Amino acid sequence: MFYRLMKVELIKLHRSSIWLAFIFIPIIPAIMGTYNYIQNIEILQDKWYSLWTQHTLFTCYFFMPAIIGIYCSYLMRLEHANHNWNTVMTSPVPVGLIFVSKLLIVTIILVLTHVWIGLLFIVSGRLAGLTGPLPLKLVEWLVSGLLGGMAICALQLFLSLIIRSFAVPVAAAFAGGIIGLMAFARGLGAWLPFSLYSIGMRANNPDGVLACNAEQLVINSVLYIAVFSIAAVLWMRNRDVVTG
Repeated sequence: MFYRLMKVELIKLHRSSIWLAFIFIPIIPAIMGTYNYIQNIEILQDKWYSLWTQHTLFTCYFFMPAIIGIYCSYLMRLEHANHNWNTVMTSPVPVGLIFVSKLLIVTIILVLTHVWIGLLFIVSGRLAGLTGPLPLKLVEWLVSGLLGGMAICALQLFLSLIIRSFAVPVAAAFAGGIIGLMAFARGLGAWLPFSLYSIGMRANNPDGVLACNAEQLVINSVLYIAVFSIAAVLWMRNRDVVTG
């Protein structure tokens, strides 16, 4: 049953316009970050590590939250359009599996996005004249960032579930990225999913330790994923049965 759900979700994404966002939006912070690095190369002396701080400055707080918001809003918009949600809610499938399948699909897209971000980083570095070896921690940054990214995915899927609009949850995600930046600046980054994403990506300290310890990053990310998943399932079991 779960395999069929996943297959259906993948079919819905076939030839979807969501892939335009996947391809083009990450290019924007890559260009901005690389330009900022080149313009300040006398100050930014750590080569690949300095370039990473410039890329993630724009990616983690401004563009990736919005991209995740787009992914999640699109997945839910497919169900809300033309009363498809009524069909979904009356199908003999546990609502928990429905939400988990969507969360897993958006996580897969997030993983692919991180691969693309990594490739853009490497290409940008070469174009910027960096000839030394790639930082060995690049994979670690991208993988640990996925934890916070999944927490954002769970939150945005929940928002897109209860707010039947494409634009509003995306705007909320963009605002969340800015709030995450302010929370991080105040030392509260470990307590917001948007800040957890930047912490995992080592946005401000790529060659040092995490802004919070690894255990806290994992626990807080998993907690957010669980809380918003449970909230979504409860909403689907009660509210959407009535209003779907």
